Amino acid sequence: MTTASLRIVFMGTPDFAAANLQALLTGPDQVVAVVSQPDRAKGRGKKISPTPTKVVAEAAGIPVLQPTKIKTEEFRNGLLSYQPDLIVVAAYGRILPPSLLELAPMGCINVHGSLLPRYRGAAPIQWAIIKGETEFGVTIIQMDQGMDTGDMLLKAKITADPKETAGSLMEKLSILGGQTLLQAIKGLKEGSITPVPQDSSQATMAPMLKKEDGLIDWNRSAKEIECLIRGLDPWPSTFCYLQENRLRLFSPEVVYMESPAQPGTVIQADQRGMLVACGKNALQIGELQPDGKKRMTVESFCCGHPIPPGYIFGR
Repeated sequence: MTTASLRIVFMGTPDFAAANLQALLTGPDQVVAVVSQPDRAKGRGKKISPTPTKVVAEAAGIPVLQPTKIKTEEFRNGLLSYQPDLIVVAAYGRILPPSLLELAPMGCINVHGSLLPRYRGAAPIQWAIIKGETEFGVTIIQMDQGMDTGDMLLKAKITADPKETAGSLMEKLSILGGQTLLQAIKGLKEGSITPVPQDSSQATMAPMLKKEDGLIDWNRSAKEIECLIRGLDPWPSTFCYLQENRLRLFSPEVVYMESPAQPGTVIQADQRGMLVACGKNALQIGELQPDGKKRMTVESFCCGHPIPPGYIFGR
């Protein structure tokens, strides 16, 4: 048990991590350094942009390290120079080697965006929505050499809105993650937390998503496609083709109806949205985004590009 302020090194990259870093900065412990992935080009202009975590760290005057390689003696010694008591990881984007897992006296803990052991991997929030889950949450784990396999320290749950997207849910879970992280660190300092091993027989995986995962197969049920659209919103997003033009699809709603039309057939496309036959029931699409254009309502799109009833989208 300790009441002293801990020296913490934080490792994370995207918005989810930045929110957890913000929470740490409100706590009693000192974040002495932040490790983030290197800055990358974003948007149409391919402008080099700092990572969200770097932005938060620099605003707070915290040193930021952005190594291209983390398995080097040089990087390990650099971290060691900050004399961390604990390393906190949230969506950093790389698996840590044993040399880093064992660097701090209190080890490494991770904020994971699922109720482990379900959805281990890089995209837990997206896959939980895609698979139709209704209960979501975060788990703080003591890291080991596996992929999100470490002992669990603390869990927190929420019941999400039925229309939740990956983007909106990630925002909620990032806040929940920060709150739960502070509780877990407090419990570790007080000695009031007992690590609980995961039941690996109940584990499911949440692998990294690829752009091609968004291609819609209209032979699937409307409910499955609806979950896929929400789970891939905002990235990489689902899509289909109108002739040679790719349309990204958003704001889905299942319409429970029997249709003799072939899956992928447009039943109607007007001010109410675009209704498409699926393998089971139909799906109403409220918004879409053509390549090179902004996201818009189906009604706005149809004003300049009518989609005729009977048009059949391919797989």
